[in-house]
Amino acid sequence: MSQPSQPGTVETTYRDAVREAIREALHRDPAVFLMGEDVGRYGGCYAVSKGLLAEFGPDRIRDTPLSESGFTGAGIGAAMAGMRPIVELMTVNFSLLALDQILNTAATIRHMSGNQFGVPLVIRMATGAGRQVAAQHSHSLEGWYAHIPGIKVLAPATLEDARGMLWTALEQPDPVLIFENVMLYNMTGRLAADAGAVEIDKAAVRRAGRDISLITYGGSLWKTLEAAAALAGDKIEAEVIDLRSLRPLDDAAIMASVAKTRRAVIVDEGWRSGSLSAEIGMRIVEQAFWELDAPIRRVCSAEVPIPYPRHLEEAAIPQVPRIVAAAKAALGRE
Repeated sequence: MSQPSQPGTVETTYRDAVREAIREALHRDPAVFLMGEDVGRYGGCYAVSKGLLAEFGPDRIRDTPLSESGFTGAGIGAAMAGMRPIVELMTVNFSLLALDQILNTAATIRHMSGNQFGVPLVIRMATGAGRQVAAQHSHSLEGWYAHIPGIKVLAPATLEDARGMLWTALEQPDPVLIFENVMLYNMTGRLAADAGAVEIDKAAVRRAGRDISLITYGGSLWKTLEAAAALAGDKIEAEVIDLRSLRPLDDAAIMASVAKTRRAVIVDEGWRSGSLSAEIGMRIVEQAFWELDAPIRRVCSAEVPIPYPRHLEEAAIPQVPRIVAAAKAALGRE
């Protein structure tokens, strides 16, 4: 993704963009602190927080024991007491150990307290496959979290969103979960030198088109854009929608695109059954059925634990040829 130098921009990686977002938050607000396993001395399992301990000290960059439920609960308490914690949960698989705290406490406090208390907590975690770290580190469960009322779920796919979503998330009165796809951390590109906060409640059209809507998010965005470029070679103009927010979903953006193209393929690295793609497909049926000229199609991960061998891992998750094939099938050009 390396791009020519442009005035007012800097070359960076997705990893560095996230780190700069955390650093900026720590400088801006003394109530912000980062907490999680290996975020301090080790610099984070994906090196996102490397150097922050030396810069801000152990009171604000806190290494925790291997106790996801414990330190997530501590983050909830700190948030309710006026702090602005950022909790890092390494991978989405490990977040299941903190699910009780996220679902039964963070997401419900505002409702159960009669709107007296909120939990202004941000939880970051890595998601997705492609790095050969096997099943217990490779799943895409963000769709599960998008099922839960009381939280917002974000999936930054671009450098701008990696840099800017945290800012906005820390201003929310209720919990926000940010899912960073592991395959994006090494992505490089140009980012505005003065990049800052971005909105977190709107989808984005990453490529305009008239023939079919390709709806996706996170790590699948770049594969979908590659598929759209391949389709253009066959005179098929695909519109690529980056959801950005998985809860709430931007229904208006999805329906506007489908109304224009009349066909849709949803690309979702989660498992097909009960997936986010199923939710999006049903919303299209409910709100835009009469706009459709063909059945909605989905490209999801195979319903298996993500394999370790590279060739099997690649086969298990959405890839460009499958997206191209699904789009052509929707257009009757198989």
